[in-house]
Amino acid sequence: QVQLVESGGGVVQPGGSLRLSCVVTGSLFSSYTMAWYRQAPGKQRELVAALTANMKPAYAASVKGRFTISRDNPQNTAYLQMNNLKPEDTAVYSCSAQTAAGSDWGRGTQVTVSS
Repeated sequence: QVQLVESGGGVVQPGGSLRLSCVVTGSLFSSYTMAWYRQAPGKQRELVAALTANMKPAYAASVKGRFTISRDNPQNTAYLQMNNLKPEDTAVYSCSAQTAAGSDWGRGTQVTVSS
Protein backbone atom coordinates (compact mmCIF):
# COMPACT_ATOMS: atom_id res chain seq x y z
CA GLN A 1 0.00 0.00 0.00
CA VAL A 2 1.30 3.44 -0.91
CA GLN A 3 0.47 6.76 0.68
CA LEU A 4 -0.63 9.79 -1.28
CA VAL A 5 -0.73 13.39 -0.07
CA GLU A 6 -2.42 16.12 -2.09
CA SER A 7 -1.80 19.83 -1.83
CA GLY A 8 -2.48 23.03 -3.74
CA GLY A 9 -6.20 23.48 -3.24
CA GLY A 10 -7.75 26.77 -2.24
CA VAL A 11 -10.22 29.48 -3.15
CA VAL A 12 -9.95 31.10 -6.58
CA GLN A 13 -12.12 33.39 -8.66
CA PRO A 14 -13.76 32.20 -11.88
CA GLY A 15 -11.22 32.25 -14.68
CA GLY A 16 -8.35 31.67 -12.27
CA SER A 17 -5.84 28.84 -12.06
CA LEU A 18 -4.58 26.36 -9.50
CA ARG A 19 -2.04 23.56 -9.60
CA LEU A 20 -2.63 20.51 -7.46
CA SER A 21 0.20 18.21 -6.42
CA CYS A 22 0.11 14.60 -5.25
CA VAL A 23 3.20 13.12 -3.63
CA VAL A 24 3.35 9.33 -3.52
CA THR A 25 5.50 7.13 -1.28
CA GLY A 26 7.47 4.14 -2.49
CA SER A 27 9.85 3.31 -5.30
CA LEU A 28 7.42 2.10 -7.98
CA PHE A 29 5.75 5.42 -8.77
CA SER A 30 6.84 5.38 -12.39
CA SER A 31 4.88 2.16 -12.96
CA TYR A 32 1.56 3.50 -11.65
CA THR A 33 -1.31 4.99 -13.55
CA MET A 34 -2.09 8.22 -11.72
CA ALA A 35 -5.53 9.78 -11.71
CA TRP A 36 -7.35 12.76 -10.27
CA TYR A 37 -10.96 12.49 -9.14
CA ARG A 38 -13.33 15.05 -7.69
CA GLN A 39 -16.49 14.98 -5.65
CA ALA A 40 -18.81 17.93 -5.22
CA PRO A 41 -21.38 18.09 -2.40
CA GLY A 42 -24.35 15.88 -3.16
CA LYS A 43 -22.73 14.41 -6.28
CA GLN A 44 -20.94 11.21 -7.13
CA ARG A 45 -17.18 11.10 -7.43
CA GLU A 46 -16.05 11.54 -11.02
CA LEU A 47 -12.82 10.93 -12.85
CA VAL A 48 -11.20 14.19 -13.93
CA ALA A 49 -7.96 13.06 -15.56
CA ALA A 50 -5.62 10.08 -15.70
CA LEU A 51 -2.06 9.52 -16.90
CA THR A 52 -0.62 6.10 -17.59
CA ALA A 53 2.91 4.98 -16.89
CA ASN A 54 3.71 5.47 -20.57
CA MET A 55 2.41 9.05 -20.43
CA LYS A 56 -0.94 8.68 -22.16
CA PRO A 57 -3.43 11.20 -20.74
CA ALA A 58 -7.19 11.03 -20.61
CA TYR A 59 -9.63 13.74 -19.55
CA ALA A 60 -13.28 14.17 -18.67
CA ALA A 61 -15.12 16.11 -21.34
CA SER A 62 -15.95 18.84 -18.83
CA VAL A 63 -12.28 19.71 -18.23
CA LYS A 64 -10.65 18.93 -21.57
CA GLY A 65 -8.72 21.92 -22.84
CA ARG A 66 -8.64 23.55 -19.38
CA PHE A 67 -6.90 20.96 -17.17
CA THR A 68 -3.57 19.23 -17.72
CA ILE A 69 -2.33 16.16 -15.86
CA SER A 70 1.40 15.53 -15.62
CA ARG A 71 3.92 13.63 -13.54
CA ASP A 72 7.48 13.94 -12.34
CA ASN A 73 8.72 10.42 -11.78
CA PRO A 74 12.00 11.27 -10.00
CA GLN A 75 9.96 13.39 -7.55
CA ASN A 76 7.19 10.76 -7.13
CA THR A 77 4.70 13.51 -7.84
CA ALA A 78 1.63 13.91 -10.02
CA TYR A 79 0.15 17.28 -10.90
CA LEU A 80 -3.13 18.69 -12.09
CA GLN A 81 -2.88 22.13 -13.67
CA MET A 82 -6.31 23.72 -13.71
CA ASN A 83 -6.91 26.83 -15.83
CA ASN A 84 -10.01 28.89 -16.57
CA LEU A 85 -11.71 27.52 -13.48
CA LYS A 86 -15.48 27.63 -13.25
CA PRO A 87 -17.80 27.55 -10.22
CA GLU A 88 -18.86 24.04 -11.25
CA ASP A 89 -15.27 22.88 -10.71
CA THR A 90 -15.77 23.36 -6.96
CA ALA A 91 -15.14 20.00 -5.28
CA VAL A 92 -12.78 17.95 -3.18
CA TYR A 93 -10.03 16.71 -5.49
CA SER A 94 -8.32 13.40 -4.70
CA CYS A 95 -5.50 11.60 -6.41
CA SER A 96 -5.31 7.87 -6.91
CA ALA A 97 -2.48 5.51 -7.76
CA GLN A 98 -3.37 2.34 -9.62
CA THR A 99 -0.84 -0.24 -8.46
CA ALA A 100 -0.48 -3.99 -8.98
CA ALA A 101 -2.35 -4.52 -5.70
CA GLY A 102 -5.23 -2.19 -6.54
CA SER A 103 -5.92 1.51 -6.08
CA ASP A 104 -4.70 3.71 -3.26
CA TRP A 105 -6.11 7.15 -2.48
CA GLY A 106 -5.15 10.41 -0.89
CA ARG A 107 -7.41 12.29 1.49
CA GLY A 108 -8.16 15.08 -0.93
CA THR A 109 -7.82 18.83 -1.17
CA GLN A 110 -10.65 21.34 -1.44
CA VAL A 111 -10.97 23.55 -4.50
CA THR A 112 -13.52 26.36 -4.34
CA VAL A 113 -14.22 28.59 -7.33
CA SER A 114 -16.19 31.62 -6.28
CA SER A 115 -16.37 35.34 -6.88
